[in-house]
Amino acid sequence: QLQFVESGGGLVQRGGSLTLSCVPSGFTLDGFAIGWFRQAPGKEHEGVSCISSKGSTYYADSVKGRFTISRDNAKNTVYLRMNSLKPEDTAVYFCAATAVVCQAPKYEYDYWGQGTQVTVPS
Repeated sequence: QLQFVESGGGLVQRGGSLTLSCVPSGFTLDGFAIGWFRQAPGKEHEGVSCISSKGSTYYADSVKGRFTISRDNAKNTVYLRMNSLKPEDTAVYFCAATAVVCQAPKYEYDYWGQGTQVTVPS
């Protein structure tokens, strides 16, 4: 089954940092824009960040200046470095790919993984 495997989540104190990894299973990142999304309990799925196939990056206002997305095509991995974490960052984080552009609607994204839980206690 073609999907992403996310890892790196955990429990971290307010102000702490985590780095999430996103690795595709059964395919490569080449040519895809990769997005990170999150879903908190009782809330809508939210786009967090995206990196285009050429390396352009995009961030939600809520994480701008705190999160950094990067990709290493040689390692076939996308990362999300999260600094200055807040309780409102608590969510399951997912990555997905689109063959279109980062600004594509969510239905254009595919290969969703199971996600990785990030918890920042208040």
